[in-house]
Amino acid sequence: MKCTTSILPALLAAIACTCATAAEPVAQVRVTFDRQHILIRDARGYADIAAQRRISVDDPARIASISKLVTTLGVMRLVEQGKLDLDQDVSKQLGWTLRNPAFPDTPITLRMLLSHTSSLTDNAGYWNVALDEDIRTLANDPKAWDNAHAPGSWFRYTNLNFPIVASVMERASGERFDRLMQRLVLRPLDLHACFNWPSCDAATIARAVVLYDANGKPEKDDLHGKAPECPVIPARDGSCDLTKWLAGRNGTLFSPQGGLRISAMDLAKIGQLLLNEGRVGKMRFLGAKSVQTMLASHWHYDGHDGDIGEMDEPQRGSFFCSYGYASQQLARGDGKSCRDDLFGDGRMHVGHSGNAYGLLSGVWIDPQAGTGVAYFATGVENAASGAHSAFSAIEESLATGK
Repeated sequence: MKCTTSILPALLAAIACTCATAAEPVAQVRVTFDRQHILIRDARGYADIAAQRRISVDDPARIASISKLVTTLGVMRLVEQGKLDLDQDVSKQLGWTLRNPAFPDTPITLRMLLSHTSSLTDNAGYWNVALDEDIRTLANDPKAWDNAHAPGSWFRYTNLNFPIVASVMERASGERFDRLMQRLVLRPLDLHACFNWPSCDAATIARAVVLYDANGKPEKDDLHGKAPECPVIPARDGSCDLTKWLAGRNGTLFSPQGGLRISAMDLAKIGQLLLNEGRVGKMRFLGAKSVQTMLASHWHYDGHDGDIGEMDEPQRGSFFCSYGYASQQLARGDGKSCRDDLFGDGRMHVGHSGNAYGLLSGVWIDPQAGTGVAYFATGVENAASGAHSAFSAIEESLATGK
């Protein structure tokens, strides 16, 4: 907006002329859909500022925690195949004992991990485990655990849950997590997507969305059209030899909690899959019961049974009010202590949000209306600035289209 000075007497001319407009995202992409059709495609801004490459609805971005939802699709397929059991002690699959040291007699299950009720925390880290390290070292760190609440009794949104899930998946299948997800989920759904780039083709990599912080500084995936030299955190000696991978040793490698690169159009396909309770066209991808189990509320905030904010993002408000298996159920909070009505309409929407490296994202369905929306924005501030929820103003705008 251009700021002009009015041609008025000197008294008025002396008043400061202000243009108080919020900083625009570097890029924002929004796709709406119903069960069978894409309804709206909207893409604005830049995928890569330096290259002056405009964003499109088909450009893949590191979509942050929506990755958990997609990872859970893979889990549920393995459950349907009889290779995983939601209620079994995951120690049996891992080959080592996973226990909260304060509650050594309480088994930890996939249900607990997927619903963030495992009693794990992110206090020992999860994002910086090197290629040659073992995830059990992290799990054996006392800081990784909530010693005040038994597994199954308390909700705490914890990223570390999903590297443990990935380790379980690898042990069950004998496959590297990123390749397993290609076989189980991404290829069957015809998604041009990947976890941490190795399994994406060159054309998809060339369209990578650079993630910028709120000041416009590149934070992630500034690839210049080429795959990264090392797609994971290198070994402690600096090497990057993925042939040394061992099933289940290090489920953090391909970032199952946040490392999915996917476009808004492909996110819309995920939304349509959920709306259609596991069907894609004539193909049955998942059983309806499996999808219903994923999206059902397995924990609901009653005022004293969980932490409703993000541990590593204290400025990001309190909107975890109801949670399933890597799914959020919105408009279930009280609107006061827990403010999760992202759409401001009081209707339940189900899906997942994402937040990392200056990106905010979401994929949400309205099961009753049979519609949904997928979106992301880059170069934005992460703050609880929404008008009717603890989400940010840009998230409310992208969710509603207003």
